[in-house]
Amino acid sequence: MNQNQLTILLEQLVSGNLSVTDAVNKLKHLPYEDLGVARIDHHRELRQGVAEIILGQSKTLDQLTTIVAALERRQRNILVTRLDETRGAALTQQFPAGEYDELGRTFCLIHQPAAICGRGKILVICAGTSDLSVAREAVITARMLGNDVEELIDVGVAGIHRLLSCQEQLHQAAVVIVVAGMEGALPSVVGGLVAAPVIAVPTSVGYGAAFGGVAALLGMLNSCASGVTVVNIDNGFGAAFAANRINRQGN
Repeated sequence: MNQNQLTILLEQLVSGNLSVTDAVNKLKHLPYEDLGVARIDHHRELRQGVAEIILGQSKTLDQLTTIVAALERRQRNILVTRLDETRGAALTQQFPAGEYDELGRTFCLIHQPAAICGRGKILVICAGTSDLSVAREAVITARMLGNDVEELIDVGVAGIHRLLSCQEQLHQAAVVIVVAGMEGALPSVVGGLVAAPVIAVPTSVGYGAAFGGVAALLGMLNSCASGVTVVNIDNGFGAAFAANRINRQGN
């Protein structure tokens, strides 16, 4: 339940168009619903403006099915992240209205498309095609949260002219997410070109000395471009959530 829905419910109660019993039934699962395998935080949208999002990693199909079914009963837009193809296909079979994105490893079930809001566009920049999985997770998450999102793909520093030819997109963005592996240099370049907040996402892409993304993470943390913010390795979701909060400030 979000603030708008709660306001409508209270107005109906005051006007007599809704009985006390019906109002209690609509509110009885606040603040959370205990499913045994999880406690669904139905109060989160009231607190944060965004309903609970499900991390699919390490959850069994039965656990995921129970959680998704509980959210669907509440007519929520549902996002599950970090799903392998087997469980993604199984969820799609059980919830045919949903859609599994193999590249982004996400499952989305939309009851009502989120209204586009925010100060402007979120631009997701991907250094290389090998980083696309993490970038796509960021894109899908940001769109599910109601943001206008654009993508720039394969514009890494090995061919910096590819990025420099897209300066109009860079300067039009309200928030920029930069996803890169290897040495993780791209966020520093972008951070030196734009005034918008830059969120850097290191990926685990790279050869031996990349240490599964640690090299990119350290490079981004030591960026010489002032104000670049860094999230954890492969955390496209976290970058998109932070970008959403920044984009909504002042709205």
